[in-house]
Amino acid sequence: MQAWGRELGFSQIGVAGVDLSSSEPGLSAWLAQGFHGDMAYMAAHGLKRARPAELLPGTLSVITARMDYLPQQAPADWQRVEWARLERPTEGVVSVYARGRDYHKVLRSRLQQLSERIAREIGPFGHRVFTDSAPVLEAELASRSGQGWRGKNTLLLNREAGSMFFLGEIFVDLALPPSTPVTEHCGSCQACLDVCPTQAFTAAHQLDARRCISYLTIEHAGAIPLELRPLMGNRIYGCDDCQLICPWNKFAQRSALPDFDERQGLSGQQLATLFSWTEAEFLRFTEGSPIRRIGHERWLRNIAVAMGNALHAAAPVREEALVQALQLRAEHPSALVREHVAWALALAS
Repeated sequence: MQAWGRELGFSQIGVAGVDLSSSEPGLSAWLAQGFHGDMAYMAAHGLKRARPAELLPGTLSVITARMDYLPQQAPADWQRVEWARLERPTEGVVSVYARGRDYHKVLRSRLQQLSERIAREIGPFGHRVFTDSAPVLEAELASRSGQGWRGKNTLLLNREAGSMFFLGEIFVDLALPPSTPVTEHCGSCQACLDVCPTQAFTAAHQLDARRCISYLTIEHAGAIPLELRPLMGNRIYGCDDCQLICPWNKFAQRSALPDFDERQGLSGQQLATLFSWTEAEFLRFTEGSPIRRIGHERWLRNIAVAMGNALHAAAPVREEALVQALQLRAEHPSALVREHVAWALALAS
């Protein structure tokens, strides 16, 4: 199965059992503290996330898959390059994973192909593929199947690949022998906890999503809390800081597929340019991208915050360009956009 997976662009295939009962107390406590924020679907499905056989009756095992996403053209010092982006306040920074094709589509298609390859070998079997698309404890299943260990930033870490990869699963009605889990290798390091711009980690392995920039720019639908806006810098879609700082990511692997190559216009672009996109342009430039799902309104909200932050640090020649771009959206039909534009403009006065 490993060979079939590699033919499809996966870096590793594993197998996990379906008894995740030991994860239920932690999941319940996380939800009880409200750390899921606006992600109502997290609470709606409750403990079903820890019970694969309830999500898909008849499930006896879970095949897990890992796919590297660092772009093929990423330089050897890619972490330094990414840190440098955060030092250019008028540049909009999109999380590395979102600069290429929507990973949901890539993984789902290839997981289905893997399922078909298995069926050709053993005959028809009951299955369903998932990738960040259902109430599934993906990182937990992946860690149990030997794909890596849970880092203190809650992400899965692998000694040969860091954390720059996507996860996917195939729920199957086959009783397969589980893979051997690996030991954790974070030791006393807590660089990921310390570097978080908004201090979203309340403790090791504990994330308050309500403070996470990835959550705020992608999942959160309303106004971004005032106290968090200055901490977001020029991050307009997602945040990679806790991965950039991780020592294990010096081993991050380039993707075997061109799907995750950076798209022109989503990397190294000026905030004023991105803010000028009409809704039609936004839809065109983000076609097939995970960014499209936040919609044009949230896109403008995020960029307005970044522009406001840039006004504190930008050179005078850039300040005027930012102010003019913001003023053009001051009367935007969306109250959400108007509020964040007004906040940004107030920083220029």
